[in-house]
Amino acid sequence: MIIENSNRKDIEEIFRLYRLATDFQKTKNIVLWPEFERSMIETEIDENRQWKIVINNEIACIWAVAFSDPQIWGEKNSDPAIYIHRIATNPEFRGQNMVTEIVNWAKKYSKQHNKRFIRMDTVGENIPLINHYKKCGFNFLGLVQLKDTDGLPGHYHNAELSLFEIDLSGA
Repeated sequence: MIIENSNRKDIEEIFRLYRLATDFQKTKNIVLWPEFERSMIETEIDENRQWKIVINNEIACIWAVAFSDPQIWGEKNSDPAIYIHRIATNPEFRGQNMVTEIVNWAKKYSKQHNKRFIRMDTVGENIPLINHYKKCGFNFLGLVQLKDTDGLPGHYHNAELSLFEIDLSGA
C-alpha cells in the first residue's frame, strides 16, 4: 500500500471513482455528490492536496485535504487543522478499512504541518456513516446547517452537515 499525491494522469480515474461513489450513494438514499468541477480537482492536484492510496498499481481510494474551511467550520476555522474531503473508495477495495488508513496518514501529515485537528464533514445524518467514522477515531460533533454555501459544491446547498474531529493534542 502506497499513499501519495494524485497527479494529472489520475484525473479520469478520480472522476470514475466519484461517479461510482455517487452510484453507491443512490443505493443508500442519501444526498448525492454533484459532478465536481474539473478545475477544482486540477487545482487540488497542482497544490498537492489530492491524495490516493495505491494497492498493486491500482488506485484504491482518493481524497482531498484543505488547510482552511471557513464556510463549514466558521469560527473554528482559525484552529490549526486539516480538513479531509471527498473520500471515494474503489469498489474493489471496499471493506479494507481505507478510512482508518487515511486517519493514520492524516495524524502524521497533521503533525508534520503543525496541525492540532483533523476534521471532516458529511452531508446529512447518515447514522451508519457517522458510526463508521467514530470507529475510525473521529468524535462526532453534531449537525449544523450552513448559512453561506456560495462557491461550495452543490451537495452542500440546503443541507445539514455532520461534523467530525480528531484532536491530536493528547496524541
